[in-house]
Amino acid sequence: MKLIDWPLLFVAENLADGFDARRFRVLISELERRGMSFRELHDPAQLLETCWTRRNIVGAVVDWCGGNIAEKEKQILALKGKFPELPVYIMTENASAEELSTALLSVIDGYLYLDEDSIPFMAGRIEDATRKYVERLYPPFFKELMEYVEDYKYPWHTPGHMGGEGFLKSPTGVAFYRFFGENMMRSDISVSVPELGSLLDHSGVLRVSEDNAAKTFRADRTYYVLNGTSTSNQIVWKSQVTAGDFALVDRNCHKSIHYAMVNTGAVPVYMKPRRNAWGIIGPVRLQEFSRRAGLEKLAAAGRKPKDDEFFTMSVLTNSTYDGLCYNIALIHNELREHVRYLHFDEAWFAYAAFHPLYQHFYGMTDEVDVESYPPVFVTQSTHKLLTAFSQASMIHIKNGSEEAIIDDEFNEAFMMYSSTSPNYPMIASLDVATGMMKADGLQMSEDNIREAITLRCRMRAIERELEEKGCWFFSMWQPQFVEQKGETVDFADADADLLLEDQQAWILKSGESWHGFADIEEDFILLDPIKLTFLTPGFSAEGKYEPRGIPAAIVTDYLMEKGVVVEKTDTYSFLILHSFGTTRGKHGELLTSLFAFKADYDKNTPLELAIPRLSVKNSRYRGMGLRDLCDVMHRFYCVNNFLAVMDEAFSSLPPQAMIPAEASACVVRKEVEYVRLQNLAGRVPAVMVVPYPPGIPVLMGGERLTEDNLAILRYLQLLEILENRFPGYAREIHGVESDEVQGRILYRLLCVVEEPVEAEDEIP
Repeated sequence: MKLIDWPLLFVAENLADGFDARRFRVLISELERRGMSFRELHDPAQLLETCWTRRNIVGAVVDWCGGNIAEKEKQILALKGKFPELPVYIMTENASAEELSTALLSVIDGYLYLDEDSIPFMAGRIEDATRKYVERLYPPFFKELMEYVEDYKYPWHTPGHMGGEGFLKSPTGVAFYRFFGENMMRSDISVSVPELGSLLDHSGVLRVSEDNAAKTFRADRTYYVLNGTSTSNQIVWKSQVTAGDFALVDRNCHKSIHYAMVNTGAVPVYMKPRRNAWGIIGPVRLQEFSRRAGLEKLAAAGRKPKDDEFFTMSVLTNSTYDGLCYNIALIHNELREHVRYLHFDEAWFAYAAFHPLYQHFYGMTDEVDVESYPPVFVTQSTHKLLTAFSQASMIHIKNGSEEAIIDDEFNEAFMMYSSTSPNYPMIASLDVATGMMKADGLQMSEDNIREAITLRCRMRAIERELEEKGCWFFSMWQPQFVEQKGETVDFADADADLLLEDQQAWILKSGESWHGFADIEEDFILLDPIKLTFLTPGFSAEGKYEPRGIPAAIVTDYLMEKGVVVEKTDTYSFLILHSFGTTRGKHGELLTSLFAFKADYDKNTPLELAIPRLSVKNSRYRGMGLRDLCDVMHRFYCVNNFLAVMDEAFSSLPPQAMIPAEASACVVRKEVEYVRLQNLAGRVPAVMVVPYPPGIPVLMGGERLTEDNLAILRYLQLLEILENRFPGYAREIHGVESDEVQGRILYRLLCVVEEPVEAEDEIP
């Protein structure tokens, strides 16, 4: 490990040409001779900020020979409070250790006495401490991989490009090689390298890395998965569920859960999430997790429980897309008597274990009844809101009080879905993501939450200011008021530390209108501060369309023209994610772009200027202004009562004509046909139908569209009309194919071919 890449910070206001200055320069020369680098800082007040923004700094040497000693002590204490492992040394000529405060002596890592210790001795101490600190930065697998690459070995094994050399045989390959760099090529190796262990049998340093992740994420066992949480979900279900097993399934589930049911033959019984007036997906009611509710659902589906643990698996999405998180302890208490295994799909929530604000609200929480609980599986997309490469995921397991998951048995399912040629840089990214959270998870999370809160408060303050002037602006889906020191204050005026530390500020409470869920249970649901849902004008919390309407799709289309890309767009809301990679510059760009939209809307700026891509592609929009387009689309939603139709569609669960596995088998056997919407009533789609947004299945494969569920058909028809009337604003719908017929887009769904039912002879 080359220390030249890890600079040491020397903090000195002004070293005059005296004894200490000369000794200081000699010390610098000695450190440079030893291969170390350094930076100078002449303003001690910038110590914390410099180390905060330049995280490659591996220590600070603070001159104590003069200057503002009080400021230096203040900065050192603040620095060690935030980064306790970062080495800090005091360098002095005439002060003794006895003169330093107790607080300072308790945190510094070294004391360099310029007129007493020798230069080589002081430099050696600094070098040794720095090297040990740097070595701790490298998690086990990444360290081993880096050392292997830096050994410059000749590979005679796969992959065929052999450390990148194969790319250099073609100009096209050279371009690829130069773009990604030599280290990436040489770290792309194969299972033929024994030093790095095996992903399939979880041996060697790879197992050390997985065990480190388990300890870091509070699991008993962790598995690295290299094809996303979609595959992690498949592995979990394949390891425990067999054909005919009952599963209690959150209807707000990812499509990979549906495919897990297809591949296992599970019989699903669904829990229905709530929705509010804006169409935002809410939580499943707590009562739906109860034993009584489970028995009632089975009876309604014509099923009989097999034994006391009549559900083999339950699955719950935590958090929801819009950041609603469940109190896991309450879920445990309801499910533990009738569900054998609990599965929490936390693809978007891998950071929760690292900040006390999320206590009780994530799957690997320790705050459960340890006397009696089933094994828990948590699947996390480590790439989504942590720092792993795309597709890198983890499965965390917490063993139950009476039953443990056996590694060898679980690994059979793991190997079924895992490649024998894993990507080593991707594994290293999981290892590094773990190392970052282990070392800095609390600090990173706290900084991220605080910045998200700052943006939320700023948005509320702007909205309030413009309201007082009689102007419109966007609002945030968040509490309107906060309890602070016994008083109720506007969210914009709330103390940032309180919002960062007080979990109750983010708990959804019954009787509060802002969230739109009237019957929310006590201490059940937490709003994640880093998932920010923006509301656009047009629809009220009471479920009323407003005279002014600005569909969110038009806003996010406009933002994209400004280089601001959001995570999810709904009818009158859009979502952004405030992750570790979010900067204050992004805050400014977002706010500036929202103000620019407001200005262009108010002026009714022509679309060719406001959203040029839209008007160029679609002649229908030529001559229209930005406000004109908003008005027309808003009118479409109002006239068709779009949100009410959507709510009714998702509130209606169609009956199962067959389980998902049987419907999938019909596809394989080609016992399917495409059906237009006008002929869909009474049919059984063979695949799930998932409109984005909101990303919830409106139909699962094998469910029949009956007379009681025609709201689903009406909703799909409205989406078809929307796509025809507003080109460029079509909603993605998994499971629906579209064709252009005589200039019009028509939808078709893949349905099961059913034998016609012959009428029985009449009884005379």
